[in-house]
Amino acid sequence: MFFTYLRRELRRRRKAALVVASGLALGIALVIVVSSVSSGMSKAQDKVLQSLYGLGTDMTVTKAAAAPGAGGTERPRFEFDAKDDEETQSTDRVMVQGFQTLAASTVTEVGGQDGVADAAGGLSLTVMKVDGQFRRGEFTQDESSGQDGGPGGRGGTGRPEGEVQGGGASFDVDSFTVSGTDVTRQDLGPLTSSGITSGRTFEATETDAKVAVVDSAYAGEKELALGGKVTVSGTGYEIVGIATADSGDAAADVYIPLKQAQTLAGTEDEVTTVYVKATDSQRIDAVKAAIRKNVPGTTVTTSADLADTVSGSLSTASDLAAGVGTWLSAAVLIAAFLVAGLLTSSAVSRRVREFGTLKALGWKSGRVTRQVIGEALVNGLIGGALGIAAGVAGAYAVTAVSPTLTAQLGSPGGGGRMGGGPGSRTAARTLDIALTAPVSLSTVLIAVGLAVAGGLVAGGFGGWRASRLRPADALRRVA
Repeated sequence: MFFTYLRRELRRRRKAALVVASGLALGIALVIVVSSVSSGMSKAQDKVLQSLYGLGTDMTVTKAAAAPGAGGTERPRFEFDAKDDEETQSTDRVMVQGFQTLAASTVTEVGGQDGVADAAGGLSLTVMKVDGQFRRGEFTQDESSGQDGGPGGRGGTGRPEGEVQGGGASFDVDSFTVSGTDVTRQDLGPLTSSGITSGRTFEATETDAKVAVVDSAYAGEKELALGGKVTVSGTGYEIVGIATADSGDAAADVYIPLKQAQTLAGTEDEVTTVYVKATDSQRIDAVKAAIRKNVPGTTVTTSADLADTVSGSLSTASDLAAGVGTWLSAAVLIAAFLVAGLLTSSAVSRRVREFGTLKALGWKSGRVTRQVIGEALVNGLIGGALGIAAGVAGAYAVTAVSPTLTAQLGSPGGGGRMGGGPGSRTAARTLDIALTAPVSLSTVLIAVGLAVAGGLVAGGFGGWRASRLRPADALRRVA
């Protein structure tokens, strides 16, 4: 009897049911779209941060920046030999990024802290190569020299008059970055932000081998190929792999074993960065506090710290989705619930004679209330189905369009990535990220829950109204 009466009433009051369902559908669809876009923003930001610190790395430890005036920053110097029989000059300089290093023992010290699952050291270098020629000038004597003023030339100075023509210098400056990688712990460090697209990665036994993995963009620019050699400060390294950054710029142009990097820079048993992986993502803040307390003279940077340095349209859109979008969807949903409740209550008021007659025939107030709530719940489920369909369609449209957002990366110290060191002055980088709006199962379940809640709210309004009706009201309205 319940379902028979329910089906008949919903069919008889299609327009009212459609209005209630449409209001709920609008609110639910907006919630799905906003939730999906927010999820897409989070994934886009994860891509940006991945390009900064790599997969598996929860935080990095670098040397604390020196106080202003505590020490001058080393400037690169290039010296050329003056040779009469050679005009071509070439020299290069290997410099530690940030000019500040930590003792290699810091890696062990950090790895021993409570909550640290693993730690690996890395050495970030910048190589500057100057290559070019000095061109000798030619002295051109004045044709009238020696004709006036006595011997030796005009004016009697004893020197021929003329000028030096031509000459000068032409030099090319090439700069690239080198990252010393701990080949025994390749699940940590800068190379984890790139994938090997050709060849192989380092082997654990190649701790001091002259091998290198080269970033694909740098390899294309310098026409480097797998199996060839890349020269760093006069030392040739066999290219065993080509890596491509998963998102944004690569952490370095060339990756070599850590020990080889230390030898090139003359910094044996020193590192610029300690890459840290926590035992639990929920303990990152506690691990950070422990390292800062127990390992003095260091700066600890987490992915959350780097997230604060991401600016641009990605950051703006993320703030809007988290702030304005969330409040807007909540406001629309609340309004939809209220409208559904008021419409249901109004419909009950127009059915006074019907419900009064049913009570006169023996229906209890509870049965009438359950009938009204059942109708409202079905309206809510219909609205939920329409809302889920509209929300999924909206999220799919966002993914299909894939609007491009920009993320400008920079750190308080001017570096663009974890591991650059507090003293580095890497220019800010801008990444283009395609926005997607993935719809998760949890979002759909939330939408179903909202549909049921909307039906119950509407039914609560109508049921309360129906429970107050008396059979006498029906008799008064009988014509």
